[in-house]
Amino acid sequence: MSPTTSTTITPESKVKEKKSSKGCGCSSPTPQQIDPKIQERIEKHPCYSEEAHHHYARMHVAVAPACNIQCNYCNRKYDCANESRPGVVSELLTPEEAAHKVLVIAGKIPQMTVLGIAGPGDPLANPKQTFRTFELIADKAPDIKLCLSTNGLMLPDHVQQIKDLNVDHVTITINMVDPEVGTKIYPWVRYNRKRWKGVEAAQLLHERQMEGLQALQEADILCKVNSVMIPGINDEHLVEVDEVIRSKGAFLHNIMPLISAPEHGTYFGLTGQRGPTPKELKALQDSCSGNMKMMRHCRQCRADAVGLLGEDRSQEFTKEKFLEMTPEYDLEKRQEVHAGIKQIKDAMQAAKAARAAKKQSRGEKILVAVATKGGGVVNQHFGHAKEFQIFEVDGVDVKFVGHRKVDHYCQGGYGEDATLDNIIGAIKDCKAVLASKIGDCPQGMLRDAGVEPVQGYDTIDKIALEYYQKFVTSH
Repeated sequence: MSPTTSTTITPESKVKEKKSSKGCGCSSPTPQQIDPKIQERIEKHPCYSEEAHHHYARMHVAVAPACNIQCNYCNRKYDCANESRPGVVSELLTPEEAAHKVLVIAGKIPQMTVLGIAGPGDPLANPKQTFRTFELIADKAPDIKLCLSTNGLMLPDHVQQIKDLNVDHVTITINMVDPEVGTKIYPWVRYNRKRWKGVEAAQLLHERQMEGLQALQEADILCKVNSVMIPGINDEHLVEVDEVIRSKGAFLHNIMPLISAPEHGTYFGLTGQRGPTPKELKALQDSCSGNMKMMRHCRQCRADAVGLLGEDRSQEFTKEKFLEMTPEYDLEKRQEVHAGIKQIKDAMQAAKAARAAKKQSRGEKILVAVATKGGGVVNQHFGHAKEFQIFEVDGVDVKFVGHRKVDHYCQGGYGEDATLDNIIGAIKDCKAVLASKIGDCPQGMLRDAGVEPVQGYDTIDKIALEYYQKFVTSH
């Protein structure tokens, strides 16, 4: 018997569902294909819009410590100020402290447009803290978008409350639609004061996730689905997950790599379960991208992250610091900043449209790595980069396809050879690396590795396309 009143998903019904979802024949939506009303809803959300993540910031507040499931890739007790990983926080906050922090940061970082609750446990396993936080922020900062991330177990019970609070974006982590696969990921699930294990636990979680996803669609709440790619466990199965969640109304799918370093103390980390390589991750994302819109710019943020995706300024706003700060939330000033960002984005779109009008022929696709601090601009020193954004260039389009985290090369003005080797290893499949400045020594080592160093300070599109023309000419 199914542990809930939901319809049990049998192997036969699952196959039928899979076949019916394939019959839709939907192609991956481009920005032009997205409904204008939907486009307006995601325009300033850096997680739901790849374009927005270059310009707008987000923050998470850690008000939800409890969790109701155990995942083999999670250890919420681990914390390192330099670690970017879901579930990691330095301090827990009360709803009142969280609201104060949001108002402080909204003044200090006016391009911050989204407040999310993502842990360190599950927001809906802590409903009082979660919804009280949303109530306080909605009252004092109405222009900030509210969103939450959940494992989905308690989602069906709270969709109406989520809707009433105008929470417009919800993320569900769905790693399987086959309970047999789920048994390898989830040791237990706690529901209705009982701990469920094995296939029953995975079946229960699956049914509740599908029920919640369907309810979000009916409530017109945008849903992003996160899936953790675990080689040998669910990597091939995630193609089926992609098909099922699309048929249930998910807007965006984010397939993330397993993070399984042994020092994090997770079950997978301690048992040697490896994460996927960048090539494996991209191949899986590519295989799913024909079904629905695929998110490729996720940074697997901490539950107390602050700033643009790809940066984390949480250490600037620890509890000791932000409680001493006076909120300077100024709606008019924020709107001015957002208007300036829109002008920049419009200019970039106009340049893209002008290129498209020339009807240039597309050439060989190549990858380039970019050091950037945001804004869609090459504006960071090679040695200061903590990550490189990866773009695919074909002479007409410059398409974001992912990012690669790296260690700092410059340490107090000096470069570390071992770190440089690691950086080159991370981007060696790229034909060039674009940065505002690259030292002479790194330039030589990059060229020896077949990666052309390109220095400049302009939009990513402009510098990437200029390099592409030189690349084509020289080849």
